[in-house]
Amino acid sequence: MDSENKFRGKFRIMAARLRRWDYSRPGWYYVTIVVGDHRCLFGTIRSGCVELSALGRIAESFWREIPRHHREVELDDHISMPNYVHGIIVLNHPGMGQKNHRRDVLLNVSTVDVFFSRISPPSGSLSVVVRAFKGAVTKWVRENGIQTFKWQERFYNHIIRSENDLHRIREYIRSTPMVSRRGLAIAI
Repeated sequence: MDSENKFRGKFRIMAARLRRWDYSRPGWYYVTIVVGDHRCLFGTIRSGCVELSALGRIAESFWREIPRHHREVELDDHISMPNYVHGIIVLNHPGMGQKNHRRDVLLNVSTVDVFFSRISPPSGSLSVVVRAFKGAVTKWVRENGIQTFKWQERFYNHIIRSENDLHRIREYIRSTPMVSRRGLAIAI
């Protein structure tokens, strides 16, 4: 049995992404990236304000550096919370002309004309941007001997399709510390 069909139908994981949507196409995306086991390693909330830990400040710094590493990406509103990051990522013409040539970001290996080329996300896609952010934080954590940190697998995303949607999400991000302090559920 070839590697492409080896696990087909054996493990069913619900898709975290919208079917038939190309996440490398230009657009505005709201994402939530969560610390493993929802552990509050990025800080605490006091009086409706987030007080970041050293690790939280590192994650915040790496978040702000995303456009330096992905020239096709802009950042809009975001907030680092004790156990997750909410943010709006804007993709501007990512992956142009790179449909057949992709690089695995974590391994920096070309995936031209191989099985992994078909299953790897395109360069500049939302998944690659989030994976690079998570990888940068994880690398720093390992280099600094923090044993208790891990990310939750995957990430939540919402495609922003209108000005009203964008306004609603920005307001949600800005009010998140106050909502969290009152103990209300965080969902949009």
